[in-house]
Amino acid sequence: MTRLRHIFLAASFSFIALASVAFGQSRSTVVIDAGHGGYDRGGVPGQRISEKDKTLDVAQRLRRILVASGYRVIMTRDSDVFVPLPTRVAIANSYRGAVFVSIHFNCASRVGANGIETYYYRGDSASLAQSIHRNVVSSAPSENRGIRQRGFYVLRRTAIPSVLVECGFLTNPTEGRLAQTGDYRERLAQQIARGIRREPAPSRPLTASLRSVSLGNDFVRVPAESFSRRSRSSRSTRHHASSKKHKKSSDDAPKKKSRKKKKSED
Repeated sequence: MTRLRHIFLAASFSFIALASVAFGQSRSTVVIDAGHGGYDRGGVPGQRISEKDKTLDVAQRLRRILVASGYRVIMTRDSDVFVPLPTRVAIANSYRGAVFVSIHFNCASRVGANGIETYYYRGDSASLAQSIHRNVVSSAPSENRGIRQRGFYVLRRTAIPSVLVECGFLTNPTEGRLAQTGDYRERLAQQIARGIRREPAPSRPLTASLRSVSLGNDFVRVPAESFSRRSRSSRSTRHHASSKKHKKSSDDAPKKKSRKKKKSED
């Protein structure tokens, strides 16, 4: 009986250990989604700087950083290929307990449009969006365009905490030039990793000029000067719904109730 008891206890401890390892892996798994790819270069027609290669480079840098930190990393794409949105979602949903981070760069018809913005959809993704956004904004010489709640396909259809980060405007001369440098893309990857690890964001001098506003269920941080009557508004077009459908985003914070809201993906 004693021998059987020892065997039983040993088996029980082994099972608990394996379960703990499996749980730990699931809790530290990150699915990284490099936006666009293949024939879908991202951005608007005629855009000079391609988005697909910039998102892939940041994603690969982010993977290296997270793996070095002990995370298990899954890539929705690791080369210049087109991956349909449903496939990206299916990959994410096959890793329960993981988090999903989609990396993009923004664009607009007005070259002056700039800044970092982060999106989430469900409440379980809000804290992750906040952590990533605060870290990225803290090191980017760009406007803080805010954390926004939107129903983009990869955010709405995923069953795990999911965030989409817009790392600046490739159509902006300054941000476009920065995005083409390896040093800046490395910095973006480092800050996104800090956000995933839930590290506190470094203080930023520009923070003092920002104010919080509430737009429905959105939490948005925008520059105070955006509320000036002299602020010009436009709409930026981005591809998130499909390879042929673009999402539209406002250049500046909404100033009139009659203004149309940003269109969510179908």
